Amino acid sequence: MYTIRVKDEFSGAHNLRGYKGKCEKLHGHNWKVEVEIAKDKLNNQGMVLDFKKMKEFLSKVLEKLDHKYLNDLPYFKKYNPTSENIAKYIYNLIKKDITDLTKVTVWESDNSSVSFSIQ
Repeated sequence: MYTIRVKDEFSGAHNLRGYKGKCEKLHGHNWKVEVEIAKDKLNNQGMVLDFKKMKEFLSKVLEKLDHKYLNDLPYFKKYNPTSENIAKYIYNLIKKDITDLTKVTVWESDNSSVSFSIQ
Protein backbone atom coordinates (compact mmCIF):
# COMPACT_ATOMS: atom_id res chain seq x y z
CA MET A 1 0.00 0.00 0.00
CA TYR A 2 1.29 3.47 -0.92
CA THR A 3 0.33 6.47 1.19
CA ILE A 4 0.89 10.09 0.27
CA ARG A 5 0.16 13.20 2.33
CA VAL A 6 0.03 16.93 1.77
CA LYS A 7 -0.35 19.75 4.29
CA ASP A 8 -1.75 23.24 4.15
CA GLU A 9 -3.22 25.68 6.61
CA PHE A 10 -5.95 28.21 7.12
CA SER A 11 -6.79 30.90 9.65
CA GLY A 12 -10.24 31.33 11.06
CA ALA A 13 -12.33 32.19 14.07
CA HIS A 14 -15.02 30.28 15.91
CA ASN A 15 -16.69 29.78 19.23
CA LEU A 16 -18.05 26.52 20.55
CA ARG A 17 -21.74 26.31 21.36
CA GLY A 18 -22.75 24.46 24.51
CA TYR A 19 -19.18 24.45 25.84
CA LYS A 20 -18.34 25.88 29.23
CA GLY A 21 -14.86 27.37 29.22
CA LYS A 22 -12.58 29.65 27.24
CA CYS A 23 -13.58 28.17 23.87
CA GLU A 24 -17.20 29.30 24.23
CA LYS A 25 -15.93 32.82 23.51
CA LEU A 26 -14.96 34.05 20.07
CA HIS A 27 -11.34 33.13 19.32
CA GLY A 28 -9.18 32.12 16.38
CA HIS A 29 -6.67 29.51 15.28
CA ASN A 30 -4.14 28.93 12.57
CA TRP A 31 -5.25 25.40 11.74
CA LYS A 32 -2.91 23.03 9.90
CA VAL A 33 -4.54 20.38 7.74
CA GLU A 34 -3.05 17.16 6.37
CA VAL A 35 -4.82 14.92 3.88
CA GLU A 36 -3.79 11.35 3.17
CA ILE A 37 -4.45 9.11 0.18
CA ALA A 38 -3.67 5.40 0.01
CA LYS A 39 -3.64 3.06 -2.97
CA ASP A 40 -2.22 -0.35 -3.62
CA LYS A 41 -1.39 0.44 -7.26
CA LEU A 42 0.41 3.30 -8.94
CA ASN A 43 -0.79 5.15 -12.03
CA ASN A 44 1.01 5.09 -15.40
CA GLN A 45 3.49 7.71 -14.18
CA GLY A 46 4.38 5.62 -11.11
CA MET A 47 2.47 7.85 -8.68
CA VAL A 48 -0.50 7.51 -6.35
CA LEU A 49 -1.56 11.01 -7.36
CA ASP A 50 0.40 14.07 -8.41
CA PHE A 51 1.17 16.12 -5.27
CA LYS A 52 0.30 19.28 -7.21
CA LYS A 53 -3.20 18.01 -7.95
CA MET A 54 -3.70 16.87 -4.37
CA LYS A 55 -2.61 20.28 -3.06
CA GLU A 56 -5.05 21.98 -5.44
CA PHE A 57 -7.97 19.94 -4.07
CA LEU A 58 -7.01 20.79 -0.50
CA SER A 59 -6.45 24.47 -1.28
CA LYS A 60 -9.87 24.72 -2.94
CA VAL A 61 -11.55 23.43 0.23
CA LEU A 62 -9.49 25.54 2.63
CA GLU A 63 -10.42 28.70 0.69
CA LYS A 64 -13.96 28.15 1.98
CA LEU A 65 -12.65 28.34 5.57
CA ASP A 66 -9.74 30.77 5.42
CA HIS A 67 -10.27 34.05 7.29
CA LYS A 68 -13.89 33.17 8.00
CA TYR A 69 -15.97 33.11 11.14
CA LEU A 70 -16.76 29.40 10.91
CA ASN A 71 -19.99 29.64 12.92
CA ASP A 72 -21.48 31.67 10.03
CA LEU A 73 -20.92 28.93 7.43
CA PRO A 74 -24.01 26.78 6.71
CA TYR A 75 -22.35 23.47 7.74
CA PHE A 76 -21.25 24.89 11.08
CA LYS A 77 -24.65 26.37 11.82
CA LYS A 78 -25.78 22.74 12.05
CA TYR A 79 -22.57 21.23 13.49
CA ASN A 80 -20.48 22.82 16.24
CA PRO A 81 -17.22 24.11 14.68
CA THR A 82 -14.94 21.80 16.67
CA SER A 83 -11.72 20.52 15.15
CA GLU A 84 -13.43 17.12 14.88
CA ASN A 85 -16.24 18.56 12.76
CA ILE A 86 -13.80 20.65 10.73
CA ALA A 87 -11.86 17.46 9.87
CA LYS A 88 -15.08 15.70 8.82
CA TYR A 89 -16.19 18.72 6.75
CA ILE A 90 -12.87 18.80 4.87
CA TYR A 91 -12.92 15.01 4.41
CA ASN A 92 -16.42 15.06 2.91
CA LEU A 93 -15.58 17.83 0.44
CA ILE A 94 -12.28 16.33 -0.73
CA LYS A 95 -13.75 12.81 -0.94
CA LYS A 96 -16.02 14.10 -3.75
CA ASP A 97 -12.90 14.62 -5.91
CA ILE A 98 -10.47 12.06 -4.49
CA THR A 99 -12.14 8.72 -3.86
CA ASP A 100 -8.95 7.20 -2.43
CA LEU A 101 -8.86 9.74 0.42
CA THR A 102 -8.19 7.85 3.64
CA LYS A 103 -7.71 10.46 6.36
CA VAL A 104 -7.85 14.15 7.19
CA THR A 105 -5.95 15.45 10.22
CA VAL A 106 -6.54 18.92 11.62
CA TRP A 107 -4.16 20.57 14.10
CA GLU A 108 -5.74 23.24 16.28
CA SER A 109 -2.30 23.92 17.76
CA ASP A 110 1.18 22.43 17.49
CA ASN A 111 0.28 19.98 20.25
CA SER A 112 -3.38 19.14 19.54
CA SER A 113 -4.83 17.38 16.51
CA VAL A 114 -7.76 15.25 15.48
CA SER A 115 -8.11 12.88 12.53
CA PHE A 116 -11.20 11.78 10.63
CA SER A 117 -11.31 8.67 8.45
CA ILE A 118 -13.84 6.12 7.31
CA GLN A 119 -12.62 2.56 7.48
